[in-house]
Amino acid sequence: MTEELLINVTPQETRVATVENGMLTEIWIERVRKIGLVGTIFQGTVKRVLPGMEAAFVDIGLEKAAFLHVSDVRLPPASGNADEAEAPSIGKLLTEGQALAVQVNKDPLGTKGARVTTHLTAPSRLLVMMPYEPNIGVSVRIESEEERERLRSIVEELRVDSSIGYILRTAAEGADKEALRQDMQYLEKVWAGVQKRKLSSTPQSVIFRDLPLVQRMMRDLNRSNVERIRIDSRETYRQCVNFCEEYVPELEGCLEHYPGERPIFDLHGVEDEIDKALDRRVMLKSGGYLILDQTESMTTIDVNTGGFVGKHNLEETIFKTNLEAAQAIARQLRLRNLGGIIIIDFIDMTVLEHRRQVLRALEKALERDHARTQVSEVSQLGLVEMTRKRTRESLEQVLCFECSVCNGRGMQKTQETVAFEIAREIIRQVRQFEIDSVTVLAASDIVEWFTEERSDDLAELQDFAGVPIRLQAEQFYTRENFDVVLQ
Repeated sequence: MTEELLINVTPQETRVATVENGMLTEIWIERVRKIGLVGTIFQGTVKRVLPGMEAAFVDIGLEKAAFLHVSDVRLPPASGNADEAEAPSIGKLLTEGQALAVQVNKDPLGTKGARVTTHLTAPSRLLVMMPYEPNIGVSVRIESEEERERLRSIVEELRVDSSIGYILRTAAEGADKEALRQDMQYLEKVWAGVQKRKLSSTPQSVIFRDLPLVQRMMRDLNRSNVERIRIDSRETYRQCVNFCEEYVPELEGCLEHYPGERPIFDLHGVEDEIDKALDRRVMLKSGGYLILDQTESMTTIDVNTGGFVGKHNLEETIFKTNLEAAQAIARQLRLRNLGGIIIIDFIDMTVLEHRRQVLRALEKALERDHARTQVSEVSQLGLVEMTRKRTRESLEQVLCFECSVCNGRGMQKTQETVAFEIAREIIRQVRQFEIDSVTVLAASDIVEWFTEERSDDLAELQDFAGVPIRLQAEQFYTRENFDVVLQ
């Protein structure tokens, strides 16, 4: 499957879109004022130790303290070989006020602060250095056991310090000894710089920051699939050429500067696809559709047949809709960057073989996902439960904010409901106080509902309350806001 990267650069924002066979599959957005923190190493200070949670909060200079679980705390060398059951408690490992170098492994999300670890790492194109771990690991995406063993033996031969471990990334598949040597030398320089800054840094300062978005994408790409990388900024194009010359020469031929007047995302329909990715409803080609609801605790996806009626029978219609939905769901998870717990409600299937095939289709479609996913069997209620690793904000969280009118409910009260609330409030006030008249300040659509659609109800309310009622439309009131003024 061929990939094309489209890179749109403006002074305050960089956007990278991955297009597979003409279809947008992933979008990354990095804004100057809100750069992602995953991979950044901070010199932090332990703010609070919570023995009951076996965790601590670390001040790294952000608005909210970062969360550090005991499982993410590097054990002292003496206890490194201890059984998990004998691992020290958080209170024995950390004390309040202690200086601590930590690395962000999850960006702040919603009301939660960043999640951090003391198991520091430094990535390059082919390797990830683990300065405090002696192991040599290989990406699970490299399937050949012979290749895995070849790579391990090369790294074992090249590493100077056996206490420093490495993970061979997917990009290392097929790499020769010289390429791995260069990557290891580069990482040794990076780590030496981290150690130097660690000694001289002040609390809550940055010790190490990963590459900018565009260069990270160049480094981490599966280069065998890349057909073209189009960049609409001449300066960024030159930076990418220089980066590729030094680190990824095989990508040089894919780079292309796009000088056109028409925006590059418009040219490929990316802007429209981003807008669609913010909708709850996703239409399927068959006429069926998905409904996606994202909450803080989980994401739910409901599959519906919609206007698709099939050609033979209901079971065939359901099966074909679910198969198409499985492909669409995998794409939407990547495009929207949805993570955490995901519950999928496929249309009920009575044939067990159909269930198996739909689940297999979903798993196969998820194989192209860069994020780690885990899919369970169909539950007794006919639901598929899955998880997708979440390290950064979803597309909706990046581009949108909670509605100040509905406060994230996604619903507003009807005109009738608000009108009845106003009526109850008027009656409550009239019974408590001696008043001559009432003025109601409300949104214009509520005033119109009273005066045009339900003028009889207003007259009846006046008779019941025994005082004249005047309505006044307020331009800046939302539907659910109103005030009852006594006179």
